Amino acid sequence: MKNLANCKPSEFLKQTNRIRKSVDNWLKVTDIINIRKRRPEIKFVPELADEDEKKAIIAENAKNRNEQVRQNLSDMLDEILDKHPDETLEVLALCCFVEPEDVDSHSMVEYLEAFNELVSNEAVISFFSLLMRVGQMST
Repeated sequence: MKNLANCKPSEFLKQTNRIRKSVDNWLKVTDIINIRKRRPEIKFVPELADEDEKKAIIAENAKNRNEQVRQNLSDMLDEILDKHPDETLEVLALCCFVEPEDVDSHSMVEYLEAFNELVSNEAVISFFSLLMRVGQMST
């Protein structure tokens, strides 16, 4: 399946502009950027704390961070897979040069293989990282 990782440069430029517009909408409706910004409450380690107290606070902070990461990931998956699957599929389809209205003309296996190829390609990952940074600047 043709995708951003294996297309011609002339195809890449035009298609990435279409994807950019779709991703802009996707970022707005899923609120991914704000979900990623959620942080747990972190306790500060008092200067006068003994080593055991310091270790306990550090361990509790690490536990709280890990729990927040898991919650953020769960919330992002709920947004992209459950609440906004059409917008998510549109981005995936465009990455594979499939018109969004034709997304069901390919099997999920084809999309998963293409997705694997996309996330394994450094140039494609750089492109999407840039889109995320631009999305963060525009919010």
